[in-house]
Formats: sequence, structure tokens, C-alpha cells
Amino acid sequence: MTPVALTVAGSDPSGGAGIQADLKTFSALGVYGTAVLTALTAQNTRGVTGVHPVPAAFVGEQIATLLADVTVHAAKTGMLGTADVVREVAAALAGRVAGPVVVDPVMVATSGDRLVDDDAITAVREVLLPVADLVTPNVPEAAALLGVAPATTVDELAVHAGELLELGPGAVLAKGGHLGGDESLDVLATADGVVVTRRPRVDTTATHGTGCTLSSAIAALVARGVGGPAGWEPAVERARSYLQRALEAGTSLGIGSGHGPVHHFAGIWER
Repeated sequence: MTPVALTVAGSDPSGGAGIQADLKTFSALGVYGTAVLTALTAQNTRGVTGVHPVPAAFVGEQIATLLADVTVHAAKTGMLGTADVVREVAAALAGRVAGPVVVDPVMVATSGDRLVDDDAITAVREVLLPVADLVTPNVPEAAALLGVAPATTVDELAVHAGELLELGPGAVLAKGGHLGGDESLDVLATADGVVVTRRPRVDTTATHGTGCTLSSAIAALVARGVGGPAGWEPAVERARSYLQRALEAGTSLGIGSGHGPVHHFAGIWER
């Protein structure tokens, strides 16, 4: 059977983040991609100028109609926007997807533009995290979900990951890109303990959609049977390697004049 992954997220007209990045990642990793739209955005590589939410009931209808016909082996959520949409998505996905659910709690764009309000953050914390098999917050997102100051060291980030784990997800991958330094450090927290994964930091401005790409890569890999709730490390490590290649090749695309996209098809497209 063809592995199928679902993304529930917003649209990015510039193609570097959101639904567009997720579908590119699914394709690059050999998975058939399906998509449910939660919002339209007006954005480019320099920032977000507008967000137009899809009504929550219609988001739920999209998911229900899809799952009534297509077997989905893994799902990921991205920008959900409003508390009503968060609740609708949590209810629609709970127990209805054949494989794991990866939650990327998208709250702030790479450009710094905030994408959700306080009510939506509360809904993610209280309703969505308990149905997540893996949640992938960055440093400020982890802090927002916990209501604390952002971590400044990997040890603090590990503490935040553990505290997030207590809120109900099966596992937490706390992304440490905001910590700075020569290495990019991520903290994987599960019931078995904490593991720190490391990659050399890539000096690039092509960082648009990195969070979307990592979470969708993990979803694609678990849809193919690589890792999952029984052991997330294989999927996380392979997804990070994929993102590393995409980051290293991002500037070769020459897209936009701000934070350009990563290259989702690095090593696949012919020069």
C-alpha cells in the first residue's frame, strides 16, 4: 500500500512554509501527500501581511470527508490559527488516523510575525497536545505553551521538554535553533528519558519553513514505517539529515529577498 501522510495547516503563497512545504517534503521522501487547509495567508519571504482563517466547521468537514475515504498513515498539524480550529482539529483527528499524529505548534513565522492569539495557545496546550504522539515546538513556542521565559541553554530546553511531556503528548522534540552557537541542538523527550540530537549549524538566510519541513519529514518517515511511538529517534535523525541538506542547498534556489525557502528537493532535482 502506498504510504499516505496528511498535513493540516495554512497556505503560504511563497511556497516555502505551510501546506506547500509539507507537500513538497512528503513528495521528496516518497509519501503521497494529502492536505486540509486551515487558513489562507498573504506572505512572502519577508513577512506576513494578512491571515484569513477557514471556518472551524469546514476544517473539520475537510478532515472527516478525507478520512472517510483515504487511509492516512501519519498526520501533522501546522498553523491552526484560532482556538475553534484547534478544538475542531483535535476532535477530528483523535483516534481516526491509522498512524501517529505530529503536532507542530506554529505560533510565530520565521519573519517574527505572530500567527495565533492567546486563546489558541491555551487550546493547543489543553486540547491538542493530549492527542499528539509527538509535538515539535521551538524555543519560544515551548515557552509560550508553558507560560515561562524562553530557554537560553540546552539544559533549560530539556527541562521545558520534560514539562511539556507532562501535558499529555507521547513525546516532545524541542527544537533548539534559537539557542545559537555552532551546533543546532534539538531535545527529544520521551517516557524513556531525554536525548540531545546535534547537527552543525548552517550559516544561511534560507530558513523559511524549517519547522514545517522538519515536522512533515518526521510524519512522512513514520508513514513509511521509520520510527514512531515505539521509538522516535530513527525518524527524528533521518528527518534532521533531510532538513540539513535542504538548508545547505537553500540559497541555490535564489527565491525572494528575505528569508528564502529551504530546498526540499536537494539531491533530487537535476542541476
